[in-house]
Amino acid sequence: MLASESPLRRREQCLAASVVVIAIGLALRMKGYRIGLPFVVVKYGGSLLWGSMVYFLVAALACRRSPRSVATLAFGLAVCVELFRLYHTPWLDAFRLTTAGALLLGRVFSLWNVLAYALGIAVAAGLDHWRLASDPERR
Repeated sequence: MLASESPLRRREQCLAASVVVIAIGLALRMKGYRIGLPFVVVKYGGSLLWGSMVYFLVAALACRRSPRSVATLAFGLAVCVELFRLYHTPWLDAFRLTTAGALLLGRVFSLWNVLAYALGIAVAAGLDHWRLASDPERR
């Protein structure tokens, strides 16, 4: 990121992107089957959006880092969350059965989720990179 980019501006834009991605993800999970979307779109589309959300939240926190660096951190965090699904205790499993628990932590470990997260993070990083490269304040 060049010095002319305001970290505060990037933080605000990444937080706004996070809110949009969360809204789309919740709509997909709540309405996807009702409007006839196939399982794979609802399930892995939600995971792709979750990966994008993680990217934008990490970018908001680490707004001075490059999209590549943010993507690496976001992917590491996403993999850790997925691996955490292999850890089971009664209270944690009970939380995972709630809507909040399912959305935040998920229920079952899946390498397919990791692939969807990676794709979502890559798309978000690409958009972030494109936004930074096309920012008129940077020219």
